[in-house]
Amino acid sequence: MPFGNRKLINKLPSKYFIFLKKQHAFLKNLKLIIFCKLLIVSILITITGTAIAQYKTMYDFSAKTIDGKMLDFSVFKGKKVMIVNTATKCSLAPQLKKLQELYEEYGGDDFEIIAFPSNDFGKREPGTNEEIKEKCDSKYGITFILMEKINVRGDSIHPVFKWLTSSEENGTLNAKVLWNFQKFLISEDGNVDEFINPWTGPENKKIIEWLSNN
Repeated sequence: MPFGNRKLINKLPSKYFIFLKKQHAFLKNLKLIIFCKLLIVSILITITGTAIAQYKTMYDFSAKTIDGKMLDFSVFKGKKVMIVNTATKCSLAPQLKKLQELYEEYGGDDFEIIAFPSNDFGKREPGTNEEIKEKCDSKYGITFILMEKINVRGDSIHPVFKWLTSSEENGTLNAKVLWNFQKFLISEDGNVDEFINPWTGPENKKIIEWLSNN
């Protein structure tokens, strides 16, 4: 009953008037509670949607190969991928041979290795892309994918390594690059599974088990 109709309200017994006031107050509080709950749900949906949307997969990226050609990483859908930062003058450079052996055994339809040369640690990769490619070809017989030389840390970090090293980007882990030959293992759906420290060789049991598991 509208509270604006004062003449009609004044004719009601006081107990009915009190009852109507309580009912009115209850409905106002109920509407306020429902509104607040809907607002909270809306905010949570917005936050969750934003968090999910900001996570990227490998397939969101492209980069230049050592020959200067743009490579769209979406071509690796359905494959396991190892991404590694390399340096041919590093004391860990013999891992290039081990990486090639790993690729020869497991590479193909189900597995790919992508190497990014970098001069960030100890200035162990000072050469040009052409010089790096020549050394990888002649000394190690590399047949897996070589990318152009990049930065893997600092303000000039390449977008691929920014994604690999930040949970805010990949939704999985934080993994600061420690030195040359840090290895990132990417699942068949393009997400970061884990990383392997630079001093653990490509023939390590953990890597072999990761490759063998479907």
